[in-house]
Amino acid sequence: MDENRIYKIKKIMKNQLKNLLITASICFAIAGCSQPKTMENPENKISAIFPMEEPVNGETFTGKTWHTPLVPSDSTLTTVVGNVYFEPGARSHWHSHPSGQILLITDGKGFHQIEGQPKQTLNKGDVVTCPPNVLHWHGASPDTGMHQLFIVPNTENGIVEWKHAVTDLEYLK
Repeated sequence: MDENRIYKIKKIMKNQLKNLLITASICFAIAGCSQPKTMENPENKISAIFPMEEPVNGETFTGKTWHTPLVPSDSTLTTVVGNVYFEPGARSHWHSHPSGQILLITDGKGFHQIEGQPKQTLNKGDVVTCPPNVLHWHGASPDTGMHQLFIVPNTENGIVEWKHAVTDLEYLK
């Protein structure tokens, strides 16, 4: 191919890329996707990395929570990954995981507690490791919501075993 033809092809590709970027920017602006979704709270704002997809039922959580599945369980990766948003005051029930769980706090403020141990305060950037078969709970603080990514490994052993609700006294203690 001669240099003139290569130059023309590069120029066409550059223009097409430029048009694509302009179109994408317009679409994001119209759809409101240029900024992360922000949960409004008069005192605190937190941003979502992932959309809030599925409201969670009251059988396993207290308060309003949303679950977004990210990596479903399969026989190859044997790991489940998801995002949970807890509104202020919302929390999981006591539960355990046969192979443990990892929590990555992506925004907000909340708590985590292992049975028999003091409640820990969680903030954006914290990482929590929940040991296998250990009863624990996690959720948002009373005045600020919390986003967390959860990772459950070795799902061939099971994913979660739900227990009773965390009482208000346990939550506020």
